[in-house]
Amino acid sequence: MTDPSDYAREIERYLCQKNEGHLVRIVGPAFEQVCGWAVQGVPLKVAFRGIDRCCQRYYAKGPRRRPVRIEFCEADILEQFDDWRRAVGVTVAAGAGEVPEEPKARKTPLASHIERVVARLVSVRGRGPHPGGLDEVVDGVVRELEGLTDEARNARGDRRTALFDRLEGLDASLIEAARKAVDEPTTASLRAEADAELAPFGARLPPDARSQAVAAAFDRLVRDFLGLPRVRYEQ
Repeated sequence: MTDPSDYAREIERYLCQKNEGHLVRIVGPAFEQVCGWAVQGVPLKVAFRGIDRCCQRYYAKGPRRRPVRIEFCEADILEQFDDWRRAVGVTVAAGAGEVPEEPKARKTPLASHIERVVARLVSVRGRGPHPGGLDEVVDGVVRELEGLTDEARNARGDRRTALFDRLEGLDASLIEAARKAVDEPTTASLRAEADAELAPFGARLPPDARSQAVAAAFDRLVRDFLGLPRVRYEQ
């Protein structure tokens, strides 16, 4: 497990960057709070994404008057951690038993989800060309999703279930192409990072479950590296 003190210092450095160099020391109760995230197994990059979200929301309110404190980022960090755990299939925290499930936010309507995915895929395509046939797969996924948007607004029952299955299939096709679009050095780096992310949970996961979790973590990192959205719809 990452040493909690080292973990807190990494968080402190990252928060300093987000605060444009203004250092806010993580000490006292805030230090204990951050060390708790390390004990739970919150990967640093997941914590960084939570800090990003908190700071983005803060900056959007207008001119910044004071630096963001780490205490204000906890809700966003834990929400990102919850998303990460669901994505990789991890429910057990190292040394802490079960991690309580956070109340789930209200789901985005299916049609709105598809529209957002299309918008992000178009943005990714504009940053091309990408190797490994990724651009062609993205184009095909966009065309199919555009044809599903209207249907998604009114689909019920079996038809809605079929849409969920189709989105799952499109997501699988997209991530398969994404793996081929990443060069070997980057692939090796992301696999090492995925393994490190799961290290706090390794002793508590059966070998097969750990292998599946590492593979899912790797896919998530590939998705983040290329800026790809998640096509499947979380029910």
